[in-house]
Amino acid sequence: MLPMPKATAKPQLNTELLRSRLKLKHLSSRSTLLAHHPHVANLLTSGALAASLLMSSQSALPALASLPPASENRSVNLGPVDLQQRVAEALASLLPPSVAPISATLEQQISTALHAIFGIHAVAELEGNRLNQSYGLIGAEQHLPRFPGDTVEQHDAIQKSGITPGRGAWGYFAYSKSDLTPDLIEKERYYVAVQTLYLPDWTTRLAYLRDWYKYRKVVVVNPANGKSVVAVVGDSGPAAFTGKHFGGSPEIMAYLNLNVGKQKGPVVLFFVDDPQDQIPLGPLEYNLEKPILPS
Repeated sequence: MLPMPKATAKPQLNTELLRSRLKLKHLSSRSTLLAHHPHVANLLTSGALAASLLMSSQSALPALASLPPASENRSVNLGPVDLQQRVAEALASLLPPSVAPISATLEQQISTALHAIFGIHAVAELEGNRLNQSYGLIGAEQHLPRFPGDTVEQHDAIQKSGITPGRGAWGYFAYSKSDLTPDLIEKERYYVAVQTLYLPDWTTRLAYLRDWYKYRKVVVVNPANGKSVVAVVGDSGPAAFTGKHFGGSPEIMAYLNLNVGKQKGPVVLFFVDDPQDQIPLGPLEYNLEKPILPS
C-alpha cells in the first residue's frame, strides 16, 4: 500500500491558461475538415467563406462555460511544440525509467507540474477514487459504436482502426443517430478504457463507481514527447493478461504518436478536476493567440 500524501492546499485555477486552450475547438474542427476535404484549404483563404465556415462550425459545437477575465501568465504565449517540450522535460526528471506504480508523492509532483504548465487540476486521486495505476502502458482501441446501427464508415477519421462488435462498458453514447450530439461525438472521439473491473472496491461499490467513472474526464500524457490530450472514460479494460493498463481511441493514439509499431506505450493518466466543464476534450497544447485560419 503506497503512503498517502499530506493534505495540501489546492492551487488556484489558472484561468488564462484554460482560456488559451479553448482554441482547441476551432483547431479540431478545422483539422478534421482539411483532413477529409483537402480541396477546402484554398477556399478558406477567402475571408467571407472562412467567416461562414467558422460560424457554422461554432454553432455545431457544444457550448463551453465562459472563463473569468484573463490574468498574465508567462506560459500563455508558448506554442504547442514549446509546451510539449516543457511537459517532456518535467516528466523526464520525475518518472522512473520503466513503467511501474509510482508513489503518491511523485503523483503530487506531476500534478503540480501539469498545473504550472497548463493551468489544469489533474490528479491521481479525485473524490477518494483512484485507479490501480496512474502511470502505465496504453494500447490502441477501436472505435466504439455511438448508437445502434453505427458503422465505422460513419466515423469521420481513422476508419482503418475498425469498430468494436459490441457496445462500450457504459452502453451506446446515444439512443439513435438523431440523438447524437456534437458533445457525444467528441466523447467517443477522445475516449479511454480504464481497468475498473480490477479496482479493489468495484464489486462492493458497483452502483456508485459505475456512475462515477462514466465519461469521467482525464488527461493522458505521453512523457516521451510531451503530447497531452484530455479524454473521457468510455470503456473498461484492457484485460490484465495483455500487460496494458489503459486503452486509447484511434484519435488519441494517433495524436500521442502511439499508433505505430506495437501501438502501445507508457503514459501518465490523471483525473481532471473540472466541475464547471471548462476544459474541452482533445489536445491541450494550443494557444488562443495563434491564428485559426492559414494566412
